[in-house]
Amino acid sequence: MSSQVRIVAAALAIAVAGGLAATAVSRAETVSSPLVYAADGKLVFPKDYRTWVYLSTGMDMAYAEGPAPSQHVFDSVFVDRASYGAFQKTGTWPDKTVMVLEVRKGQGRGSINKIGQFQTGRVGAEAHVKDVARFKSGWAFFSMEDGPSAPAPQTSSCNVCHEQHAAVDTTFVQFYPTLLPKAQEMKTLSAAYLAEEAKAKSGGR
Repeated sequence: MSSQVRIVAAALAIAVAGGLAATAVSRAETVSSPLVYAADGKLVFPKDYRTWVYLSTGMDMAYAEGPAPSQHVFDSVFVDRASYGAFQKTGTWPDKTVMVLEVRKGQGRGSINKIGQFQTGRVGAEAHVKDVARFKSGWAFFSMEDGPSAPAPQTSSCNVCHEQHAAVDTTFVQFYPTLLPKAQEMKTLSAAYLAEEAKAKSGGR
């Protein structure tokens, strides 16, 4: 093979590789939101949420003092991939973000397990959706039903609690260890959350 032919072949290889890379980037940038509404405005619950980005799992969590639950439960949070990617760049959530909270029973004894808890059947799920044009606060909660679900009122306890205590844009990023550092880096933590953290560190005074 002559040197001229080798140069042309190398140039073609580079062009092909560059074209493939550009295609991959283009596809990554055009990932669509899974947010879908029925004709009556109800949310079509995303069935494939378990293929999304996993954020964290809490066990027996409660936001008010009370007795320990008689049944252990795990709550796991997933977010659509496009919104997760945007958060990694900005430290906050883009419009049309969809987060899913899945609740599963905990079980102690089973198979070879002797100590601790593992997850079993799902007992519930809900979606937390950001849609600025549709909801007054920008966000709404939807309980998972057999079919499309209507949003909870903007005055619901979930909405109010998240607006008052969430670390980033009404979401509990304080409980997501893979996202909190990014919010700290981008300085997107809410003033209310920072005040609560400062109070807790000072002993509640």
